[in-house]
Amino acid sequence: MTLEGFFSPDSVAIVGASRASGKVGRIVLENIRQGFGGEIYPINPGADEIDGLKCYPDIRSAPPVDLAVVVVPAAAVPDVLEECGAKGVSNVVVISAGFKEAGAANLETRCVEIVRKYGMHMLGPNSLGFISTYSDLNASFSASGAIQGNIGLASQSGALCTAILDWANLRGIGFSTFVSLGNKADISENDIINAFLADENTNVILLYLEGIKEGRRFMDVARRATRKKPIIVIKSGRTRAGARAVSSHTGTLAGSDAAYDAAFHQSGVIRAASVEEVFDYALAFSYQNVPSGNAIAIITNAGGPGVLAADACESLGVPIATLGDETIQKLRSSLPPAAGIYNPVDVLGDATPDRYGIALDAVMGDNNVAGIIVLASPQAMTDMERTAEIIADASKRSEKPILAGLMGGGMVEGGRRVLSENRIPNYEFPERAAGAIHAMIAYAEIAAEREIDPPDLDVDCESVRKLLDRVRGRGDGRLGVECLSILEKYGIAVANSEIAATRDAVIDSSDRIGYPLVMKVISSEISHKTDVGGVRTGIRNAEEAGVVYDDMMHRIGRYMPEARVGGVLIQKMLGGGREVILGMNRDPQFGPVIMFGLGGVSVEVLKDVTFRIAPITEKDAEEMIREIKAYPMLLGIRGAEPSDIGAIKDSLLRFSKLCTDFPEITEIDINPLLVFKKGCAAVDIRLTLEEQI
Repeated sequence: MTLEGFFSPDSVAIVGASRASGKVGRIVLENIRQGFGGEIYPINPGADEIDGLKCYPDIRSAPPVDLAVVVVPAAAVPDVLEECGAKGVSNVVVISAGFKEAGAANLETRCVEIVRKYGMHMLGPNSLGFISTYSDLNASFSASGAIQGNIGLASQSGALCTAILDWANLRGIGFSTFVSLGNKADISENDIINAFLADENTNVILLYLEGIKEGRRFMDVARRATRKKPIIVIKSGRTRAGARAVSSHTGTLAGSDAAYDAAFHQSGVIRAASVEEVFDYALAFSYQNVPSGNAIAIITNAGGPGVLAADACESLGVPIATLGDETIQKLRSSLPPAAGIYNPVDVLGDATPDRYGIALDAVMGDNNVAGIIVLASPQAMTDMERTAEIIADASKRSEKPILAGLMGGGMVEGGRRVLSENRIPNYEFPERAAGAIHAMIAYAEIAAEREIDPPDLDVDCESVRKLLDRVRGRGDGRLGVECLSILEKYGIAVANSEIAATRDAVIDSSDRIGYPLVMKVISSEISHKTDVGGVRTGIRNAEEAGVVYDDMMHRIGRYMPEARVGGVLIQKMLGGGREVILGMNRDPQFGPVIMFGLGGVSVEVLKDVTFRIAPITEKDAEEMIREIKAYPMLLGIRGAEPSDIGAIKDSLLRFSKLCTDFPEITEIDINPLLVFKKGCAAVDIRLTLEEQI
């Protein structure tokens, strides 16, 4: 979908325009009239004119219309959309509420059908509308307009829109386009991202989302966009309580937060934890250049704030630059003897604006420095306004980003105003400045990355297809160790195993595989096999294998007599190795979410796991392995043998392909995958197939 012209129409009709003060139809009309230079057509069958504007009884009788803003009761919206379609209106904003969010999903579906029939584009319903500052068009019922700027914002919450707008206007933050997505029945965040990407007036993309309509498409669209413009997202519904609130608010399925984290990471989206953090990041991207490196310098007139900033940077993984010898010499010769000439650079509490200028000039010219945080606390001799002017002048002379932290209240207000006027982001606390520079560095790395495709792997897809078809034909939806052969078909090593259905077969298989052995009952109806004696280890000979088999069948027959048993798996008992887990759960928005972490019981207790959306690339697999806290254990510590990282990586890639190739697999766990110094082997598996209707 292309939205070319949606936010820059030549003519606008307000369907439901009202004479009554305070009515939404009146507010929308007044907002549009405030700046829009195109034609405005109020639509109201009960009025001949509204405030001097000729009024039309319906949109059919109006002149040609580029954009229709619909403010009528929900039940009347489908008829209005039919009229718009017949009229040839291309773009529609439905501000009216009372659709999916109020339980009237069928009414919303009807609207979408009409929009699609006529090839129109619809924003909403249940939308605040939009503001396009470069078209001087406020097609919303917001109480205020927006300052012109280079930030494009789209929000799924109209109420949050108005709060953000008021907050931004107070601080002089400008937008190119301000969009309330509403229920996203037609136009979604994906379409808005594409529109902002194509808009030369938009440099930064901000999104508030409660859910994503088409997860896979979002990843494709966002991945393409983030190569050129940063996308910063605040996604609500992180917790179970939040997810329930999302569902009741917009009818949107919140989905798995782990899946969203993985999707954002893989598509280059920067996720913010709060509205405050969103604008901390947005200001930095809007006002300053993206750094060309990752190490920063800190300049401060007080030791405490400088240390806090350095601590925050280190905790975020932002290196504090080692200043070059020439830089140190400049600082030593120009600053007082008591000044700190290493990074952080402490210009002391009695610092004049000129002293800040000397420090800035020195560190800006240092090739080891990619960006600068300048902190100032109000001492009795501190001239905040002049200091801010020095910072602004330095920023104009450098391509390196400069972020400021004028700390205090009324005493620093003049300095803050100077910084805002000169497009220098200012943060009240050092930690927030550190967070913003970290986001800029992270984005610089994202923008520089080249696109990598998942590897082409040699697998036996057809054999797995036949096996799964047989299983589904029997009506089985859950499988266990009997499907270990699926992994072998995809090149994932499996412990030597055989299935046996009788006592004699157990002994024959045991002798072929060799001792010691593990015996596991095969039954999709027994979830916790150990609890009923369905798993036995350390079997040393054929006689013991027969006795164990008899005892296992007796116990299962006693404790779970209704369970269907398909025999037992005889498996070579492997010594040593470290247990890891490979898992997948199919998310409704994004599809297969791959999990990796420590295996065995550790995954339940420690939850040391990481996630990615399949299909994954080699880079994704490497990152997943490195991200878990136990990664040093895989490398080998205190004399322990290192695990075969290459074998884990290969298994992850093959596992990802299996999950991608077979969408009917809804869940699968390989737990554990034993990893050795050389190679690995899966010893257990649980797999769930989609229920057939």
